[in-house]
Amino acid sequence: MAVIKTLREYEETRRRLEEVRDFARKQRDALGAAGMPPQHVELAVAPVLVMQDQMEDQLDWYDRARRGQIWPLPDLRAIGLSLIALRIAKGMTQRQLAERLGVNEAQVSKDEKHEYNGISVERAQRIIDAMGGSVTVSVSPEPPPTPEWELEEAKSQTQPASTT
Repeated sequence: MAVIKTLREYEETRRRLEEVRDFARKQRDALGAAGMPPQHVELAVAPVLVMQDQMEDQLDWYDRARRGQIWPLPDLRAIGLSLIALRIAKGMTQRQLAERLGVNEAQVSKDEKHEYNGISVERAQRIIDAMGGSVTVSVSPEPPPTPEWELEEAKSQTQPASTT
Protein backbone atom coordinates (compact mmCIF):
# COMPACT_ATOMS: atom_id res chain seq x y z
CA MET A 1 0.00 0.00 0.00
CA ALA A 2 1.31 3.41 -0.91
CA VAL A 3 1.13 5.81 1.99
CA ILE A 4 0.37 9.50 2.19
CA LYS A 5 3.41 11.32 3.54
CA THR A 6 2.46 14.99 3.56
CA LEU A 7 -0.55 17.12 4.41
CA ARG A 8 -0.64 18.27 0.78
CA GLU A 9 -0.84 14.64 -0.41
CA TYR A 10 -3.56 14.01 2.18
CA GLU A 11 -5.66 16.94 0.99
CA GLU A 12 -5.13 15.98 -2.65
CA THR A 13 -6.18 12.39 -1.94
CA ARG A 14 -9.33 13.59 -0.13
CA ARG A 15 -10.20 15.76 -3.12
CA ARG A 16 -9.54 12.93 -5.59
CA LEU A 17 -11.58 10.52 -3.44
CA GLU A 18 -14.61 12.78 -3.73
CA GLU A 19 -14.12 12.88 -7.51
CA VAL A 20 -13.89 9.08 -7.63
CA ARG A 21 -17.02 8.68 -5.51
CA ASP A 22 -18.88 11.12 -7.75
CA PHE A 23 -17.67 9.30 -10.87
CA ALA A 24 -18.80 5.92 -9.45
CA ARG A 25 -22.27 7.33 -8.66
CA LYS A 26 -22.59 8.79 -12.15
CA GLN A 27 -21.41 5.55 -13.77
CA ARG A 28 -23.92 3.49 -11.77
CA ASP A 29 -26.73 5.86 -12.71
CA ALA A 30 -25.79 5.99 -16.40
CA LEU A 31 -25.34 2.24 -16.75
CA GLY A 32 -28.57 1.54 -14.88
CA ALA A 33 -30.44 4.06 -17.02
CA ALA A 34 -29.05 2.32 -20.12
CA GLY A 35 -30.76 -0.88 -18.96
CA MET A 36 -27.71 -2.78 -17.74
CA PRO A 37 -28.60 -5.42 -15.11
CA PRO A 38 -27.58 -4.41 -11.57
CA GLN A 39 -24.98 -7.18 -11.22
CA HIS A 40 -23.32 -6.05 -14.48
CA VAL A 41 -23.38 -2.45 -13.29
CA GLU A 42 -21.51 -3.50 -10.14
CA LEU A 43 -18.96 -5.45 -12.19
CA ALA A 44 -18.46 -2.42 -14.44
CA VAL A 45 -17.79 -0.04 -11.54
CA ALA A 46 -15.74 -2.55 -9.50
CA PRO A 47 -12.34 -1.15 -10.58
CA VAL A 48 -13.42 2.32 -9.50
CA LEU A 49 -14.58 0.94 -6.16
CA VAL A 50 -11.21 -0.77 -5.65
CA MET A 51 -9.47 2.55 -6.26
CA GLN A 52 -11.88 4.20 -3.82
CA ASP A 53 -11.11 1.57 -1.15
CA GLN A 54 -7.36 2.06 -1.63
CA MET A 55 -7.68 5.82 -1.25
CA GLU A 56 -9.81 5.39 1.87
CA ASP A 57 -7.15 3.05 3.32
CA GLN A 58 -4.44 5.61 2.60
CA LEU A 59 -6.43 8.37 4.28
CA ASP A 60 -7.16 6.09 7.24
CA TRP A 61 -3.43 5.30 7.62
CA TYR A 62 -2.58 9.01 7.64
CA ASP A 63 -5.37 9.79 10.13
CA ARG A 64 -4.12 7.02 12.44
CA ALA A 65 -0.57 8.33 12.15
CA ARG A 66 -1.75 11.84 13.05
CA ARG A 67 -3.37 10.41 16.18
CA GLY A 68 -0.11 8.65 17.07
CA GLN A 69 -1.44 5.16 16.31
CA ILE A 70 1.70 3.63 14.84
CA TRP A 71 1.51 -0.05 13.88
CA PRO A 72 3.91 -2.44 15.63
CA LEU A 73 6.72 -3.57 13.33
CA PRO A 74 6.43 -7.08 11.93
CA ASP A 75 10.22 -6.92 11.44
CA LEU A 76 12.90 -4.22 11.37
CA ARG A 77 12.72 -3.87 7.57
CA ALA A 78 9.36 -2.14 8.03
CA ILE A 79 10.76 0.68 10.16
CA GLY A 80 10.42 3.21 7.32
CA LEU A 81 6.64 3.45 7.62
CA SER A 82 6.99 3.86 11.37
CA LEU A 83 9.45 6.73 10.92
CA ILE A 84 7.05 8.44 8.51
CA ALA A 85 4.13 7.84 10.89
CA LEU A 86 6.15 9.25 13.80
CA ARG A 87 6.89 12.45 11.86
CA ILE A 88 3.19 12.82 11.04
CA ALA A 89 2.18 12.07 14.66
CA LYS A 90 4.58 14.77 15.86
CA GLY A 91 2.96 17.24 13.46
CA MET A 92 6.28 17.84 11.74
CA THR A 93 6.81 18.63 8.08
CA GLN A 94 9.59 17.06 6.05
CA ARG A 95 11.31 20.45 6.12
CA GLN A 96 11.19 20.62 9.92
CA LEU A 97 12.63 17.12 10.22
CA ALA A 98 15.36 18.01 7.72
CA GLU A 99 16.29 21.06 9.79
CA ARG A 100 16.54 18.97 12.96
CA LEU A 101 18.71 16.43 11.16
CA GLY A 102 20.89 19.04 9.49
CA VAL A 103 20.07 17.83 5.97
CA ASN A 104 18.07 19.38 3.15
CA GLU A 105 14.37 18.75 2.70
CA ALA A 106 14.97 16.91 -0.57
CA GLN A 107 16.91 14.23 1.33
CA VAL A 108 14.04 13.60 3.75
CA SER A 109 11.57 13.57 0.86
CA LYS A 110 13.69 11.04 -1.03
CA ASP A 111 14.14 8.86 2.07
CA GLU A 112 10.40 8.85 2.72
CA LYS A 113 9.60 8.17 -0.93
CA HIS A 114 11.65 4.99 -0.60
CA GLU A 115 10.29 4.37 2.92
CA TYR A 116 13.84 4.55 4.33
CA ASN A 117 14.73 1.30 2.55
CA GLY A 118 18.04 -0.09 3.83
CA ILE A 119 18.36 2.41 6.68
CA SER A 120 20.92 1.59 9.37
CA VAL A 121 19.89 1.16 12.99
CA GLU A 122 22.06 4.12 13.94
CA ARG A 123 20.44 6.41 11.38
CA ALA A 124 16.93 5.27 12.34
CA GLN A 125 17.68 6.07 15.99
CA ARG A 126 19.06 9.49 15.01
CA ILE A 127 15.80 10.24 13.18
CA ILE A 128 13.70 9.04 16.12
CA ASP A 129 15.78 11.16 18.51
CA ALA A 130 15.43 14.23 16.26
CA MET A 131 11.67 13.89 16.53
CA GLY A 132 11.67 13.28 20.28
CA GLY A 133 10.21 9.81 19.84
CA SER A 134 11.09 6.47 21.33
CA VAL A 135 11.36 2.90 20.13
CA THR A 136 10.73 -0.42 21.81
CA VAL A 137 12.11 -3.62 20.33
CA SER A 138 10.91 -7.06 21.26
CA VAL A 139 12.70 -10.19 20.10
CA SER A 140 10.99 -13.55 20.34
CA PRO A 141 11.83 -17.11 19.36
CA GLU A 142 8.34 -17.33 17.84
CA PRO A 143 7.52 -15.97 14.39
CA PRO A 144 5.60 -12.71 14.55
CA PRO A 145 1.84 -12.77 14.15
CA THR A 146 0.72 -11.57 10.76
CA PRO A 147 -0.10 -7.87 11.06
CA GLU A 148 -3.72 -6.92 10.47
CA TRP A 149 -2.87 -4.89 7.38
CA GLU A 150 -1.15 -7.92 5.79
CA LEU A 151 -4.20 -10.07 6.48
CA GLU A 152 -6.46 -7.50 4.79
CA GLU A 153 -4.10 -7.29 1.80
CA ALA A 154 -3.96 -11.09 1.51
CA LYS A 155 -7.75 -11.38 1.70
CA SER A 156 -8.22 -8.85 -1.06
CA GLN A 157 -5.76 -10.72 -3.30
CA THR A 158 -7.28 -14.16 -2.72
CA GLN A 159 -10.95 -13.49 -3.35
CA PRO A 160 -12.41 -16.47 -5.24
CA ALA A 161 -12.95 -15.86 -8.93
CA SER A 162 -16.51 -15.68 -10.19
CA THR A 163 -17.68 -18.82 -11.99
CA THR A 164 -20.32 -17.12 -14.15
